[in-house]
Amino acid sequence: MINQITKNKITELSKTYQQLAKGNENVLREIALAEIPEMVYNSNAIENSTLTLKDTEKIIIEGKIGKGLDTREVFEAKNLAAITKILTEDTKSPLTVASILNSHKILLTHINDKIAGRFRTGKEWVSVGNHIGANPLFVNELMIELVEKYNNDRDTYFLDKIAHFHAELETIHPFNDGNGRIGRMIINQQLALLDLPPIIIQNKSKHTDYYPLFDAYVSTMKYDGFTALFALLLIESLNKRIAYLTAKRIVPLTKWAEQNNVKGNIAANKAKRQTIPAFRLREKWVINETFRENE
Repeated sequence: MINQITKNKITELSKTYQQLAKGNENVLREIALAEIPEMVYNSNAIENSTLTLKDTEKIIIEGKIGKGLDTREVFEAKNLAAITKILTEDTKSPLTVASILNSHKILLTHINDKIAGRFRTGKEWVSVGNHIGANPLFVNELMIELVEKYNNDRDTYFLDKIAHFHAELETIHPFNDGNGRIGRMIINQQLALLDLPPIIIQNKSKHTDYYPLFDAYVSTMKYDGFTALFALLLIESLNKRIAYLTAKRIVPLTKWAEQNNVKGNIAANKAKRQTIPAFRLREKWVINETFRENE
């Protein structure tokens, strides 16, 4: 699990964010909407979609479909963007089995309507690598129990709850298709219900920072790796919004490092560890130009 120092940091950043949010709801909504293409790109790329970030932006923002793009991948981008936008505009609807199924129905519309909006049943077994999902006879029951446990738990630290839910959902693998994207969407729904901003799990580091955590959970039932990952990404998301609402100018991290006599690789490592309030825009690190360490 994450240490108390990290928890305190999240608490302080969350307080600052929520104070700044008052009166700036429209700006924060625009920030969330602007993030949708990047969020969709990363989530789909984690599932091996060949669409680039630029392709995804054109599909979602401009409604343009480039030549030679796979039809299924285009619908995956459009559908996931639709779900994300709904959650951006509705941050109060509770997490329920019905809401999960509804999101799945939207995700697979025009892709595979036969399995859209329902859990696996009968003999619909699935496997991911060497992991076999839960027996389809028990999937519905397992999902009801998972949602109820999450909603009724008032004692566990919120990121631990979210981490366990994500690890368990992906282990159950309740759907024939779309499990990863729905799972990552639910993380942001859970954060929104706590008045916290969404996170973006990065495709570039999936083999080092994300995939191995599932293997660890299956073999040990420990999900602290997910907690640590989500904590870093949440801190980054909070820093991003605080910077937008307070900074005079946001600059590339490389420029900031040069101005402050910090080596580029050291600045990048600080950004990855979130020991400085840097954040990513279109996969590039940026930061408040006036930030100074040890202030």
